[in-house]
Amino acid sequence: MSAPAVGAVPGATDRPETQARWAGTGALIRFGLRRDRIRLLVWIAAVVFLTVVSLLSFVANYPTETDRMEITAGLDSPAMTALTGPDHYLTHYTYASMLGHQLTYLIAIALAIMTVLLVVRHTRMEEETGRAELIRAGVVGRHAHLTAALALAVIASVATTGVLTAALVAVGVASVGWGEALLFSAAVASVGLVFAGVAAVTAQVTEHSRAASGMGLALVGLAYALRAIGDAGDTPALSWLSPIGWAQRTYVGVDDRWWPVLLAVGLFLLLALLAGWLSTRRDVAAGLRRPRAGRAAATSALVHPLGFALRLHRGLLIGFGIGAALGGAAYGSVFGELEEMLANLELADELLARFESTAVDAFATVILLILAVVAAAYVVLAALRPRTEEVAGRAEPVLVTGLSRTRWLASHLVVALAGGAVVMVAAGAAFGAAAAASTGDPELFGRITGASLVYLPALWLVAGLAVTLYGWWPRAAGLVWLVPAYGFVVGYLGQLLSMPDWLANLSPFGHVPQLPAYELRWTPLLILTLIAAVLIGLGLVGFRRRDVIGN
Repeated sequence: MSAPAVGAVPGATDRPETQARWAGTGALIRFGLRRDRIRLLVWIAAVVFLTVVSLLSFVANYPTETDRMEITAGLDSPAMTALTGPDHYLTHYTYASMLGHQLTYLIAIALAIMTVLLVVRHTRMEEETGRAELIRAGVVGRHAHLTAALALAVIASVATTGVLTAALVAVGVASVGWGEALLFSAAVASVGLVFAGVAAVTAQVTEHSRAASGMGLALVGLAYALRAIGDAGDTPALSWLSPIGWAQRTYVGVDDRWWPVLLAVGLFLLLALLAGWLSTRRDVAAGLRRPRAGRAAATSALVHPLGFALRLHRGLLIGFGIGAALGGAAYGSVFGELEEMLANLELADELLARFESTAVDAFATVILLILAVVAAAYVVLAALRPRTEEVAGRAEPVLVTGLSRTRWLASHLVVALAGGAVVMVAAGAAFGAAAAASTGDPELFGRITGASLVYLPALWLVAGLAVTLYGWWPRAAGLVWLVPAYGFVVGYLGQLLSMPDWLANLSPFGHVPQLPAYELRWTPLLILTLIAAVLIGLGLVGFRRRDVIGN
């Protein structure tokens, strides 16, 4: 009897070739669920919470059919159609159609971001760190990693559909029954599936996980832009180029169409097949796009810690800056129709009475808070970049060159602090410019741009919290995401639901003077800055005292 070949896996030669390509998929799925159980639970819980709270705010603010009909007059404009969705929803404005009209795009984008990050994390990031090659050395097929990642996206989407449907029905709102709740949940989840397929394709193109997720998220933004332009203008065909447009054309509570969901599922399957085929055209850890050849020698900026950190953060900063500016411009474009939109709305009167200011100032204050949360998301990502470098094993080779831990971490932190300011000011300037152009009031540009600056101390405090957690408890650093999430809930939804002020005071954004609706107060800004400085100092001390690997 002949001995088996060296390195042969017992039984592997008896396995059909097609079956061997997917060997180990089930184990990778179970392992992925084990790794991401907390992350997925937080995403799903946040989506369900935001949807249910928004639905309850609809009921509280528009209790009668007359109230709902009044708001349609303000929503029936190109600017508001671009922000929300097609005006066909307005023909029968029940709570179910309000859900589909005003929340489909928002929840769909949230789930798209979730699936893009999920698929890239379990495909390209595994290859980038070298873990995929080690795993494939065992009894694991060529398509196992990609299939497992897409299966995780499907499981997350199905779970979101089920939990969200049950939660919406449990609220017991009129017109939101099982059919409407299930259609809405399936529609937004189908968008997440499409972008899971998109991420699977982008993961084949580039060698870097950040580039793969960046391309995927850029396509999410493009999908929203196509939907907005198509619905607001005379080119509805553009909306059909966007999966978000498909989800909104289910017309929940109006026509209750299911076929757009099937269209999205079909596109997901096609993208999954395309990604699988592309994966056979490249080597492990390589991308279809060859990396650009670098310089023969590093520039003078790259040999300094700050210049090197800026180079690492450049793509993220540019992406967030452009995205925040586009978002600010979109909100500012509706200012010309603001008075008409808010006319005869009891909710608008209540908000104006609470702010004790004009409609323009009150609206600008709320939008600036939303833009500040976006800037805070950038700050968190940038402040936690050292954690990524450390876990990937790239920090230790840099630190053994003689660069001190403090200077290395401080260089990333400076980019996070300055970059947060750049993102916030870019958003505020674009917001102010669009508002000034739509109203014909040039003073709005300076007022709104200046008002955006007061959020900088709050952003720096968020960075301080991130670096403190990273310095002392690196595994818990991800908890800092709760700060911008909580700030959005109590700052934005709190205005609609009249939440008590003490809840807002638990957020750093709750202590920021709400310009331009109120007067500037320097004391809270100085206190926020001082707290941020203390937290940053604590984080630097903690990082200097612990092991580099952070375990």
